[in-house]
Amino acid sequence: MNIKEVCEVTGLSADTIRYYERIGLVPKIARKSSGVRDFAENDIAILEFVRCFRSAGMSIERLIEYMGLVQAGNSTVEARIDLL
Repeated sequence: MNIKEVCEVTGLSADTIRYYERIGLVPKIARKSSGVRDFAENDIAILEFVRCFRSAGMSIERLIEYMGLVQAGNSTVEARIDLL
């Protein structure tokens, strides 16, 4: 899926999606040979998760910390709960 389609699905702007990728809030998005971002279903799920938490008032800094804990695995569940 390209960025325009992802914007329609998530309600996020292309600039916001690019910003989230640049600061490491979401993992690097795969690219086609032409250099165009090629979003997978998991990428879209992460963006929707981030959008939900941002709309609930969670700061970007806290979200970056939270997403790092998610990537670290199940041993970080307690730390994730503490952030909420």
